[in-house]
Amino acid sequence: MTGGADRRRAWGFLVAAILLEVSATLSLRGALDRPWLYAVVVTGYVGAFAALAVCLRAGMGLGVAYGIWGASGVAVTALLSRWLFDEPLTLLMGVGIVVIATGVLCIELGSQAAMRQREARIGDER
Repeated sequence: MTGGADRRRAWGFLVAAILLEVSATLSLRGALDRPWLYAVVVTGYVGAFAALAVCLRAGMGLGVAYGIWGASGVAVTALLSRWLFDEPLTLLMGVGIVVIATGVLCIELGSQAAMRQREARIGDER
């Protein structure tokens, strides 16, 4: 990613992709009792992939975008499933969510470090 505007744009579309995917997944669970929610499922998943594609086009790396998208989706879905559907959320599951969040942080920090190294290398070549 290059400029700050591109970076913000990519992050905005990544957040949108996460929210759309989580909404679609939760609606899938809800559609078992309310079939009209299948329209939300399809719309949410199509929108999530479209937003992820725009995020990648804005310059975010595939490994970073997909890792954050997938991990965040799992964590947020688990938390909201507890609240919306009274599904279990055990201590071990909580530890897993913390591990996921730590992994996402490591991916982002590693990506930023790699970007700085690449920019320094390009600067040295000039």
